[in-house]
Amino acid sequence: MMKRISICLLLLLAACGKSDDGAWLGYGEGDNAFISAPQPGWVSSLHVERGVYVHRGDLLFTLDDTAQIAARDQDVASLETAKASLTQEQANLEYSKRQLERQSGLARANAGTPTNLDLAKSNYEQSAARIAQLQSQIAQTSASLAGATYSLTQRNVVAQTEGRVEDIYFRPGEYVPASTPVLSILPPKNIYVRFFVPETQFSRVHLGEKVRISCDGCKPLDATISFIAQQEEFTPPVIFSVGVREKLVFKLEARAPGGLKLNPGQPVQVRPL
Repeated sequence: MMKRISICLLLLLAACGKSDDGAWLGYGEGDNAFISAPQPGWVSSLHVERGVYVHRGDLLFTLDDTAQIAARDQDVASLETAKASLTQEQANLEYSKRQLERQSGLARANAGTPTNLDLAKSNYEQSAARIAQLQSQIAQTSASLAGATYSLTQRNVVAQTEGRVEDIYFRPGEYVPASTPVLSILPPKNIYVRFFVPETQFSRVHLGEKVRISCDGCKPLDATISFIAQQEEFTPPVIFSVGVREKLVFKLEARAPGGLKLNPGQPVQVRPL
């Protein structure tokens, strides 16, 4: 009786060490999108939390914008001043033009003086030059204002992708260096599977080939092999199989358009099609 029980236990352990009908073992994986601001600053507010699903255009977080508002307001004031000066100088130009026309008429009638004609010409040319200068200044200030306005909008960071918020690295009151991720998002299209093929079966797999993915409680999914490691490695500890834990395997990845409906870390079995 004890002998029969021992044999049954050995058979059970052997079965636990193998995957179903030779399937390759793996797990779901995802490439996170790390969201950062192009400028440094203090985080003033956070509009999402871990696990929340965000859509493109949703506000994620804001940075303190005191300096950016001041820079924009200064450009607005400078632009208004320059436009007012231009209006005044255009009036001066019109007056200088009439004076020049008058002095030119007097000169033709030999009734004026060369000095007055030269002064009228000088006033007209100076006014025209001043208008050109003001127009250039307005163009530069307008460009500076556009830059300041854009810089201000960058203090409100919105999602450029959609997916679940995976992690948050900075919270309100913390200072964020430029281009440093504040949070990470996992877009559904970035979810794929990573699986491991024993070296004895490695010759059977090729880039671009189709595989079928199965897992507990989910429908079978089809994907395409998108990556094959160049070197073999020992079976990683995340693959809980006594029978293969010490064997050499090759790491592969498979993806599908739009991503796979799996959770990162979810155990899967992969079979060639």
